[in-house]
Amino acid sequence: MSIVAILDSQQQGNIQADVLAPQFGALAEAYVYPHSITAEDGSLYFLTRQKLTKNLVVLSRRPQVQSPDAESRQFVTVDGQSLTLSIYRQDAATAAYLRSKLPWLAPVTLGLRTSVGCGDRLGLATPGHIHAVQQCTRDIAPIFAQQSIREMMRTSRTPQNVVDDAAWGVFQEGWRRGFGADADHLKTTADIDACVAAGYTFYTFDPGVYVDNMYDADKYNQLPWHDLESSPGDARRQYRNRFDDTVIERAFVKYGRAVSHVTRMYRHLAAAMNGVPFEVEVSVDETEQPTTHAEHYIVAGELRRLGVDWVSLAPRFVGRFEKGVDYIGDLAAFEADCAGHVEVARQWGPYKLSIHSGSDKFSIYPIVTRLAGEYVHLKTAGTSYLEALRTVARYDAALFRSIYLLAHEHYAEDRASYHVSADPAQAPDQHLSGVSDPQVILDQFDARQMLHVCFGTILAAYDGDIRRTLVENEESHYADIQRHFERHLASFCN
Repeated sequence: MSIVAILDSQQQGNIQADVLAPQFGALAEAYVYPHSITAEDGSLYFLTRQKLTKNLVVLSRRPQVQSPDAESRQFVTVDGQSLTLSIYRQDAATAAYLRSKLPWLAPVTLGLRTSVGCGDRLGLATPGHIHAVQQCTRDIAPIFAQQSIREMMRTSRTPQNVVDDAAWGVFQEGWRRGFGADADHLKTTADIDACVAAGYTFYTFDPGVYVDNMYDADKYNQLPWHDLESSPGDARRQYRNRFDDTVIERAFVKYGRAVSHVTRMYRHLAAAMNGVPFEVEVSVDETEQPTTHAEHYIVAGELRRLGVDWVSLAPRFVGRFEKGVDYIGDLAAFEADCAGHVEVARQWGPYKLSIHSGSDKFSIYPIVTRLAGEYVHLKTAGTSYLEALRTVARYDAALFRSIYLLAHEHYAEDRASYHVSADPAQAPDQHLSGVSDPQVILDQFDARQMLHVCFGTILAAYDGDIRRTLVENEESHYADIQRHFERHLASFCN
């Protein structure tokens, strides 16, 4: 089918355009991503690249109405007919315009399907994530836009940047099976408002600062019972048929203020969304002590009583979930712990168990999927960034060596807000003396964690250089991401 015939037919949906892509490229004088070519409402939309710059191009019979200012607009002759070719910058205004024309570029809610959060600190990894998810032999719901407010501050990104970057990746690859956007580890209502404005659909509440691991009886009586819409006596009576009073009181002291905070956040979010569908995850994983099964049961019961609805909950499991490395601990103990949490989730749900700091925890994935079945959410974050550094190491060894030196210099400071145990003395020295292939550094425990937690410092210094290297070698970058995520998803997709 010719270009004009596609316009005349107003064909809906994605065009299989490997053959047509060179024709589009000749018109736009740029490389065209074939899977991006989309016909909708009498216009053709596609993504182009010239050197390091990507643009949206729209080909139509007339200039687009209510579109952002075009970088350029010209008439071109195709099959003897005059068409308008408009080129737009890849920015927030263009992303919003494109979503209005192609609704599948907007995040959606995902329900109780097995899901995976694909954290992307650079905003360049979505095509690689898509390639990995496409290999799954069963349906899995991806969250391509995911970043915590803490990470956004360190990467100088906004909630809108994160959503838009994922949408551009989705458009580039022609992904039409839906994706979520996770406003991760939210702690304040102001954070909620910023993410609502950006179009997020999934909200992870992190009440960790309200968790109290030190029990005494006075604390139990002094809890914010008014906010909990309960009383010390009512709370005991509510759960006395399952647990003794000491267990109940300890659970309330530890998590009572967290439950109150989550309830406030949930009600604020519901009002802010004003009827627009949304989903919530409750996260209590970033705490010192594991969540007991009794504590999980009581937290879930209280949230249900207070009208909070959630699709996934992240308890603090036994063992160590450190950043960027496999699970550290006894697998039999983890299996027993996970089984108990699965049972609680079945009683109060169903809802998904969420595995936070889930990157690279390959040894526990088979256990989780065997016990929880489809009711699992895997949350990854910095592992995509580490794979980006692998690509950098392959194509610009000098840049990678500078990055690694910076990680050595700043690790002691940057590790403060992360659960890691890397020892710089056990990692290759800061100058990588005797290391002929820097890529091997990404597989060394201590070096890997150092690079993981120093991302903010590294990007502040080398963001432009890293992005240049990745865009110049983007197919290799996507392949690194795909290979790594296929390994992550093997237990969940097959």
